[in-house]
Amino acid sequence: MSPDSPRRPLGASLTDGVVDRLTGRIVDGGFAPGDKLPSEGELMEQFAVSRTVVREALSRLQAAGLVETYRGRGTFVLARPSEEVFSIEAGSVRTVPERLELLDFRIAVEVEAASLAAQRRTPEQLDAIARALDLFRASRSKPSGAVDADFRFHTAIAAAASNRYYAELLTSLGPTIIAMPQTRLRAAEGPERDAHFDRVTYEHESIYAAIERGDPAGAAAAVRTHLANSRQRLALGPDLG
Repeated sequence: MSPDSPRRPLGASLTDGVVDRLTGRIVDGGFAPGDKLPSEGELMEQFAVSRTVVREALSRLQAAGLVETYRGRGTFVLARPSEEVFSIEAGSVRTVPERLELLDFRIAVEVEAASLAAQRRTPEQLDAIARALDLFRASRSKPSGAVDADFRFHTAIAAAASNRYYAELLTSLGPTIIAMPQTRLRAAEGPERDAHFDRVTYEHESIYAAIERGDPAGAAAAVRTHLANSRQRLALGPDLG
């Protein structure tokens, strides 16, 4: 290192070394999830560093989600978070059982999103839900439009929850997954199709009404009923989500 080169503090270098070596052992399986790390005293002796360095290293490992320290018990290795990015590809949900599983998943997510939307929605967000509902009503004879309008309705509710994770998750699913495919929308013709469309429209209107009046329990119940009915309709025949 030249005289003009910046120098890192010695303590920081020692801490980095301890963090790197412990991280390596955790990643390589030397310490498995649930294992207790050596005590501070043992780590001090093992790495020939001060207690301050050991505590700083453990603090950084905890911040990285690799360990958790419990007062009076010690520090334990956590399960490493998956490096896989969660996603559901449209082409991966093909069969009826897979679509039923997806509806189970949607119920778990969208029931809470609707409850939060009833509590947190702004006038602008409520207007966005209303516009999506109007688009859905107007798509009575246009299956392709119904798919898009249905998707907009559900994602508008997620956005009104004012928690970006709900909106990002439902948006990531895309209209080809969150609504039934167009082939199913065209399967029922004439009065049967119209009666089916009216039922789904009524369910959407019930959800909107609960959110509009600021009723979290009512909104949650309306979404649960709607998606449970969608699940039943899918199990029995053509469905519109």
